[in-house]
Amino acid sequence: MPQPWSAPVAPAPVHATLAIPGSKSITNRAMVLAALSGGACTLTGALEGRDADLMIDALRSLGVSIEADGTTITFGAHSGLRGPATIDCGLAGTVMRFVPPAAALADGEIRFDGDPRARERPMNTILDALRAVGATVTGDALPFTMAGTGAVAGGTVTIDASGSSQFVSGLLLSGARYDKGLTVHHDGKPVPSMPHIEMTIDMLRAAGVTVDDSEPNTWRVEPGPIAARDWVIEPDLSNATPFLAAAAVTGGTVTVTGWPDTTTQPGDAIRSILADMGAEVSLADGALTVTGPATLSGVDIDMREVGELTPTVAALAALADGPSHLRGIAHLRGHETDRLAALVAEINGLGGDAEETEDGLTIRPVKLHGGLWGAYADHRMATAGAIIGLVVDGVSVDDIGTTAKTMPDFPAMWTRMLDA
Repeated sequence: MPQPWSAPVAPAPVHATLAIPGSKSITNRAMVLAALSGGACTLTGALEGRDADLMIDALRSLGVSIEADGTTITFGAHSGLRGPATIDCGLAGTVMRFVPPAAALADGEIRFDGDPRARERPMNTILDALRAVGATVTGDALPFTMAGTGAVAGGTVTIDASGSSQFVSGLLLSGARYDKGLTVHHDGKPVPSMPHIEMTIDMLRAAGVTVDDSEPNTWRVEPGPIAARDWVIEPDLSNATPFLAAAAVTGGTVTVTGWPDTTTQPGDAIRSILADMGAEVSLADGALTVTGPATLSGVDIDMREVGELTPTVAALAALADGPSHLRGIAHLRGHETDRLAALVAEINGLGGDAEETEDGLTIRPVKLHGGLWGAYADHRMATAGAIIGLVVDGVSVDDIGTTAKTMPDFPAMWTRMLDA
C-alpha cells in the first residue's frame, strides 16, 4: 500500500517559474494518427506518464514499431495493424475509447482489459457504434474482445455522447480508414468538453483528413489516407492548473512557460476562471503569469466544456470567501472515479461544506482542518489535495503516486515550486 504523502504547507506566497510536460490529450491522439498513417513520423515534447505508456504498449501490441526516448516518440513504417493482441487500458480513457476503433481495422482477436475501476467506466456507447458500422465485438464494457478482419465497412452511426466527448473523438480518429468513411451523429443531452472534439478535428485536418463539422452534433470524416507527419506537442494546460492555483491560494505569483497563444486545450479556460476568482492573469511572450489575490472569490460557472478542471476549481472554491456553484458536470460521475462524490467526501472530510447537485457541486466557505485526502486512483483528485494542503496544515494525500498518470514527477515539481 502506498504511504500517505504529507502535502507541504507554503510558508510564504509562492513565487516560481516552471515548464509543464506535454499534453496527454494531444500526445495520445497524435500516436493513434501516427499508427493509422502507416508511415514513419516523430512526436516531440510528448507526455511521459502512465497514460502515454499504455498507449505505446497498446499500439505496439497491434504491430506498430515505436521507439520512445524521453519526450520523443518515433514511429516506424508498417503495412497495417494486426492481431492477435491483448491490450491493457489501465485507467486511461483515451486508450479504452481511442484504440478499439483502430483495432477494428486489424486482423485477428484483440482482447481489452484494464484496472478494476476501468471496468466500471461507460464503454457500451462506442462498442455499440463499432458494431453498427461492421465490427465484431463481444462484451459491453471492459473486458471485451474484438474479432478483426482487417477492414471496417463504416457508414453512419447515431450515438448518445452526453457521457463523454471521447466517444466521438475515438470514432472520428479512425473513421477515415473505414471503407465508407464515417458519419457520427449525436442524439442526446449536450456533449461535454466540446473543445476536445475540436482538438480531434484540428489534428485530423492537419493529417490531411477531410472533416465536415458544419452541422450541429454531426461529424463526417471522408474515407482516405491519414498522412504521416511529425507532431510537436503543446504543454498540458490542465496539468498546469494546480501550479497556477498555488499562486491563487497563497497570494503569490507563478509563471508557466510555453503557454500557446491559441489552443484547443480546455485547460486554457483556467485563465478566465482564476480572473473571476480575483487573481491577476496575463499572457505575454508565450508565458502565462498568475498572481493571487488577498482572498479568493467564489464563482458560479458552467464547466460542461472544461470538466477536467473541476478538481482544481473545487479546491480553490473550498478556500474562497464566498459560495461557489459548479454546473454542467454530471458526466464527471463516470470519470476515473465519481469525481463529484469524491470531491464532496474529501472536502467535507476536512471540515468543509460541499454538496452534490443534479449536475454539479455547491461549495460554501468554511475553515478547513487537516486530515487524510483520498486520491481514488485519480490524478486530478490527488493534485486537488495538494492545493488545499498549501494553506491547510496537516493535509496528507493517500496516494500521490497516482499523479504518474500524466505527471510522473509531480511531487518533485511541487517541492521545487515551493523552494524557488
